[in-house]
Amino acid sequence: MTVLLSSGRARRVALPVAFCVGLAAVLTACGEDPDEGTNGVGKLSATEIERKARTSANAAGAVRLSGTLVTQGETFKLNMRLKTNGGTGTVTSKNSTFQLLRIEDALFLKADAGFWSHAGGEDGEDGEETTKPSSSDAEAADKLQDKYVKVPEDDPSYKQLSGFTDMKVLLAGILTLHGKLNKGARDRIGGVKTIKINGSEGDGGTLDVSLEGTPYPLQLVRAGGAGTLSLGDWGRDFELAPPAKGETLDYGSRLPATSD
Repeated sequence: MTVLLSSGRARRVALPVAFCVGLAAVLTACGEDPDEGTNGVGKLSATEIERKARTSANAAGAVRLSGTLVTQGETFKLNMRLKTNGGTGTVTSKNSTFQLLRIEDALFLKADAGFWSHAGGEDGEDGEETTKPSSSDAEAADKLQDKYVKVPEDDPSYKQLSGFTDMKVLLAGILTLHGKLNKGARDRIGGVKTIKINGSEGDGGTLDVSLEGTPYPLQLVRAGGAGTLSLGDWGRDFELAPPAKGETLDYGSRLPATSD
């Protein structure tokens, strides 16, 4: 048997049903809030996000930094662990790969034969070496490769090399976005939710800031193809110990330049 409702009663039943459907839609929309379950920085302005990322980075005692960095026309591949009193890791340039270890002001360098051999060469117009290392240079390179050399503080290479191990200097340089800042899309870096902030004026770069936990910077894409750097292991301490005596040698003269 079919029961027919009067038009008035049908309207009275439809209104609560419509209200419930509308309420469900509102609750569903709230559940899709992109900032739900995050640290909330995604709701801030781009300038405020950058400020929080800088504050978080400066307060951290350590960081791992890896990726590519293009500076003064030269490309370096970095894999460094840094903290306030030093750092350690590997740097690869066009001609060589070398390891750096700095504890306070003491800087140690361990390089391959390509680094030491490059001391005697000069680049031609095409960027290739035009002067071959001498036999004595080659012999020194064989002895020095895979040994640590303590870099004198008055050596011209000291400032450049130590800069790769200086957490404060590196972060100040790479966490600078130029021009007016804008909020970009949400993303995931290494499985972690992030919010992008973009610089303008063509050379601004893009920084991904974590939306989970502490708002650390997790990735920087430098504008103009100047490299992409990943940042992680924030605050995770590690040991810095000087190399053993058997692992070190005295270079005895000025170190070769690291640029091509």
